[in-house]
Amino acid sequence: MTLFSRHTQAVLPTGPLLPVAGMFCRRRPGLPAVLSVLLLLFTTLGLSGCNTNAIYGDDLYNPPVYWGSHVVKSGETLYGIAWRYGRDYRELGDANGLAPPWNIKAGQVLRLDKKGTIRQTAQASPPPRQSAPAPRPATSTRAPAPTASKPAARAPAPAPQTRTGSQVASDIRWNWPHSGTVIATFSESGKVNKGVDIAGNPGDAVKAAANGSVVYAGNGLLGYGNLIIVNHNEHYLSAYAHNRKILVQEGEEVKAGQVIAELGSSGTDKPMLHFEIRKNGNPVDPARYLPRR
Repeated sequence: MTLFSRHTQAVLPTGPLLPVAGMFCRRRPGLPAVLSVLLLLFTTLGLSGCNTNAIYGDDLYNPPVYWGSHVVKSGETLYGIAWRYGRDYRELGDANGLAPPWNIKAGQVLRLDKKGTIRQTAQASPPPRQSAPAPRPATSTRAPAPTASKPAARAPAPAPQTRTGSQVASDIRWNWPHSGTVIATFSESGKVNKGVDIAGNPGDAVKAAANGSVVYAGNGLLGYGNLIIVNHNEHYLSAYAHNRKILVQEGEEVKAGQVIAELGSSGTDKPMLHFEIRKNGNPVDPARYLPRR
């Protein structure tokens, strides 16, 4: 089994993560009674430890997670919880009997050991645009006066193409969230990075990469500092981490290029923006969506 963090990778033996506690309830032949009790205690503690906050701070930990459960805390959203465990919010919601708009409440237990399905939301296609009929030319009984023939006008030369600073990918127009230098690129092996790290100065403007709705704004995900997650459509989310100050609220609609935060160093050791794009809950390389620089 392979576990990742944003920057590290570890390979663990395959097989069940933890035995069921009941397996040690009976004394095994040849094992002292004290040893059996210790094994039972160790297993119980191991199971309960699967959902402690320590696992999120462990460099060897990385989603997706399909075991254990999560107790919802005040202020948490399904989007943020799914992001933490590397799951698609629709799949995790379906696994727990939730439906749009994915409302959850403090104290609610979400099972992580169940897998749901991603149900596509039917979207009505917009009606075709109808142009207004062109006015009919007025008729006249008078013969038109003769006019001197003019040479046919030459078609204007095409205007040179210029960079617009955006790129359309997957029906979304993406923009860079910050103009700074990329200091770490996306990587799925070696020093793993689930997005791109962009250098900047404290207080620099962090901008929304595309139109969408803010579904998470807070600092409840260890390793991300002050984090904003924007939902763009059924499939795509983007995240903006390590902000000094968050300037938007959950539920707020944002436009591409809108300033949503101030760049900072929360959750890291230097000022930078960590930017991610996730498709159906899985990290994807932002370079495939952002315009070339």
